[in-house]
Amino acid sequence: MPTPEIPDRLFFKISEVCQIVGVEPYVLRFWETEFPGLIPGKSKAGHRVYKRKDVENILRVKELLYDRGFTISGARKQLSKSKAARKANRDEALMRVRSELQDILTLLRRKT
Repeated sequence: MPTPEIPDRLFFKISEVCQIVGVEPYVLRFWETEFPGLIPGKSKAGHRVYKRKDVENILRVKELLYDRGFTISGARKQLSKSKAARKANRDEALMRVRSELQDILTLLRRKT
């Protein structure tokens, strides 16, 4: 199933997220209780306010549950694994940047 287009906006209301994702608000509220990473911010009036990253995470949860047939527990584990992999990739990239910056610093010191 193709990924729905997420409008280029900063914030989304729960009704907008439900329309993008294709689930009812009660499903989204239930997922918020089951997946700690899905807890949205709140507006001054106390309404749920979702960021683009929240919508992307919700779409990932829907894919795992509906398309790939994971249980809630299995989807939670899968999200945890992918989060750990992203962190490892980020850490590796930071180490490369640090090494390159140290090489540049060494070259600059030699020139002075």
